[in-house]
Amino acid sequence: MKVTTRKRIIICIVSLLLILLPAVAFGQTDLVKSVPPPISQPIVSEGMLAVSLAASLGVESTDDEIAAESALGDMGIAPANGWIADYPVTPDIIAEVSQSIIAAVDEGQVAINRDEALRRFSATIASLGLTVRPYAGTETGVSKPVSCDNYPNPAMVSTAYTSDGPPVVTYYCPPPDYYDLYAWVPYPFWWSEFWFPGFFILRDFHRHVHVRNHFVIITNHFNDVRRNRVFRIDPGDRFRGRSYAGIGARPSRGFISTGVPRSSHTIFNAPRSIVPVTRGSGVRSGTGGTSGGDFRQGGGMHGGGGGSKR
Repeated sequence: MKVTTRKRIIICIVSLLLILLPAVAFGQTDLVKSVPPPISQPIVSEGMLAVSLAASLGVESTDDEIAAESALGDMGIAPANGWIADYPVTPDIIAEVSQSIIAAVDEGQVAINRDEALRRFSATIASLGLTVRPYAGTETGVSKPVSCDNYPNPAMVSTAYTSDGPPVVTYYCPPPDYYDLYAWVPYPFWWSEFWFPGFFILRDFHRHVHVRNHFVIITNHFNDVRRNRVFRIDPGDRFRGRSYAGIGARPSRGFISTGVPRSSHTIFNAPRSIVPVTRGSGVRSGTGGTSGGDFRQGGGMHGGGGGSKR
């Protein structure tokens, strides 16, 4: 009798565990999904995305960013203004690439169906540390940032800016001392289960960032060595379709002209050899403006780093 009773107790315990484990696992999964994004969006350059995406879609297996961008661009897969290797991947760019993949599949440029292509794209984005999903069409962006009183933790945000410097891209309202350094891009998106009506991005930046065991350049300044000019991509203007063209950009979109043949390659995806330039060279953007400094081909101003406090 004792043995039988003991067996019954063991069976009851095992049965109870089998019932509870799925609930525990679900709770843990839900907890992971509920983690908000960090103060600084993980840095991923368009060149890094192009290399990973070309391999994922079976288009090109290469570590050469320009080769990957060119292969994707030939198929019509690119951000709205084309690929620019050192520009950061932002939520609106993710949406633009996603839409271009759909168009490429529909045009027969990709040898897999739409669902599989988008699944691979989502997996590629996730592997690069970005849990961004394009908005579904029912949400709307806002032309101005939401109130800056809704920090997830004001002290934590201020500490992050003080210790690490202003992030290139953030989804949270910057502290007052840094606010004027940023442009607001009103593109709504999801980060995991969190919805945002837009994001902030530095108006000017040039960073050497350590990513995946090597250094990459993240910049919005691009040098025309022969003419001693620097072209600046304004993040807000880029979102509104007023920008320069990179690799794979469709010529019908009416981009700003640099006056330089094949500037998508020679300026915005140029080799990164150090080239001395005299001070006073103009920085050109869609909104105008000049800035002096020393520049490097294919990159931006030395020590740009987002500027100083105002």
